Amino acid sequence: MRLGAIIGLSNAQGASLEPGDLAEVARTIERQGFDSAWVFDAVGRGFLLPDPLSALAVAATVTGHIELGTGVLQVPIRPTFDIAQRAATTALVSGGRLLLGIGSGSTAEDFAACEADYERRMATFARRGVELRALLRGEDVQGRNLHPWASLGQGPPVLIGSWAGSRWIERAATEFDGWVGSAAKTSWAILSEGITRFRAAGGIRAVATNIAVDLNVANDHAPGENDPVTLRCTPVQAVARLHRLRDLGFDDAVLVVSRPNDASLAALRALLPRP
Repeated sequence: MRLGAIIGLSNAQGASLEPGDLAEVARTIERQGFDSAWVFDAVGRGFLLPDPLSALAVAATVTGHIELGTGVLQVPIRPTFDIAQRAATTALVSGGRLLLGIGSGSTAEDFAACEADYERRMATFARRGVELRALLRGEDVQGRNLHPWASLGQGPPVLIGSWAGSRWIERAATEFDGWVGSAAKTSWAILSEGITRFRAAGGIRAVATNIAVDLNVANDHAPGENDPVTLRCTPVQAVARLHRLRDLGFDDAVLVVSRPNDASLAALRALLPRP
């Protein structure tokens, strides 16, 4: 199983972002042997996160091989053509390392900030998700074409972000390139049910994201089925939980690290050594 880490929440010391921090954290993630760097997407919630695709473009310029993922980009709050242009640019800069995770969004404040229709978000996502992928492949959408660069081929892989109980899991498996399942506020039982459905539908790549980490918590007990999916535990238990995710069938685990410096990232990478 691959390990990823989030960028854009804080600098290496856990403080507010300053110039150069996005690049430095991305470099550190790659230097410590992680397989991917990911970004969240939130606006209007009383705090500021970097624009996801801009942040990954920065990360792309200072890294050489790690994958770069949005986990996930809220499609209904932005025009589809705008997302397609920015995603194509980030895919170009990254040399094809972009994993475009997209979702419907679930927070009303984000929609209000962007003057988007929260109540119709699922219908909007259903339409725009298909249109976005078509545009990135160079296909016409409502008589318009993005005309993507030939070097992008069929465009970046598009993964569907959804809660484990969503009907979108089957569509992520059959119509798109994978599923991004959030561990935030999600139990082991629900995540297990989601991955079972995804694999049964023929899904290829499953990413468990938003996994909170705190290895200083004196919790060395295996979590129950209804417990949250976190690494708030001892290092020994963290190893067991990562193995459990792997055995459930997840291909990637994306960790939320409060202080993404060399020491903390090295300790996390050591939990799941490369084969």
